[in-house]
Amino acid sequence: MSKAKSNITKLTPDETLIRKIYLIRGYKVMLDFDLADLYEVETKQLKRQVNRNIERFPEDFMFQLSKEEFENLRSQFGTSSWGGTRYLPYAFTEHGVTMLASIENLIDKKIEEENKKINWEERERIGFKK
Repeated sequence: MSKAKSNITKLTPDETLIRKIYLIRGYKVMLDFDLADLYEVETKQLKRQVNRNIERFPEDFMFQLSKEEFENLRSQFGTSSWGGTRYLPYAFTEHGVTMLASIENLIDKKIEEENKKINWEERERIGFKK
């Protein structure tokens, strides 16, 4: 493999992230499935958390793509990896990505607290005391 070709195939994490930023409606945005991939969760889990906290996402933080916008993106990149998407994706602006990160942190903390509670309840059940 030539040196030029190997440089193209080896992207740094920053380059990979930059390629997932699109200009839509005058905003630089990232799409929900790219963010889900980044957070290592399923897209439906990410959307579920957004919908549970929808009041934190005004239109300048997040919006849903129109069918035309999504088809335009798909045709520009000629990728079939976006095929099979049942719902139109959400686009998150910089502020929306930041809010999403804070929600993910809150969720992680709630899960951790719940696990601690379950662990203590189990310890108490077998005779340990707090």
